[in-house]
Amino acid sequence: MNKFYGTGVAMVTPFDEDGRVDYPGLKNLINYLIDGGVEFLVSLGTTGESATLNKEEKKKVFAFTTEVVNGRVNLVAGIGGNNTHEVIEQIIQFDATGYDAILSVSPNYNKPTQEGIYQHYKAIAEASALPIILYNVPARTASNVTAETTLRLAHDFKNIIGIKEASGMFDQFNQIMRDKPEDFLFLSGDDPVALPMIALGAAGIISVVGNAIPRQFSDMIRLCLNSDFKTAQKAHSAFIEFTRLLFAEGNPAGVKSALKYLGICGDMVRLPLVKVSSGLSEKIASETQKIVK
Repeated sequence: MNKFYGTGVAMVTPFDEDGRVDYPGLKNLINYLIDGGVEFLVSLGTTGESATLNKEEKKKVFAFTTEVVNGRVNLVAGIGGNNTHEVIEQIIQFDATGYDAILSVSPNYNKPTQEGIYQHYKAIAEASALPIILYNVPARTASNVTAETTLRLAHDFKNIIGIKEASGMFDQFNQIMRDKPEDFLFLSGDDPVALPMIALGAAGIISVVGNAIPRQFSDMIRLCLNSDFKTAQKAHSAFIEFTRLLFAEGNPAGVKSALKYLGICGDMVRLPLVKVSSGLSEKIASETQKIVK
């Protein structure tokens, strides 16, 4: 499980001006992140705009990412949805070459009961040859995976190896950390609270802002994991405004604006998402410059 300690980055999917996947931009991003010292990458999570990519595009992005990474860091594939049967089919058909785990978001829109969430992940775990990382993000899914459900899954299935927790509920975090199996990974899914979550015992983060500032952000996370919170807090404070701006008009439009300023890739997003406003873009550029100078 040490493969997923530290900083993972939920990569954006770059698009060209015609809305097609920008593979040179994706290559630039992957190399930028690896050179920036992150420990692992997540392909086609929510930040990768997976909801607006078709099956063939996803297949190509997964394969291209494996080719470019070439074993230099660990890789996680984002495969989730609110149709359990379809998610299982995607997992069965997935070419897992080069991938170490699957990150699977809890079902959105359906608003299943906790038993429904448990049965959804049970079916996925039984179908998957790769380990599963749960993903709880109630702000997007409209339903919370409770601590009780997370712990039940963690204890019942050896190949459910961790959770990306983005509920913001510290009472829930406390319960999971107290009662989870020793080797079950607890990962932050929220950039602004990565520091306190690691203080509680989190093994790291799957980050959005790490797309733009991989070196600076992963250095901070390593300080936290080494219990040097006094030094880490200085970096954490320096990122507060930057992080706020990146999410001010939605994700991943904000971080793509920063990446455009850095010359890594463009800032195109697919509808129904739109680029950030020009005013916000200027503020993001200014804050990015402060951090990467």
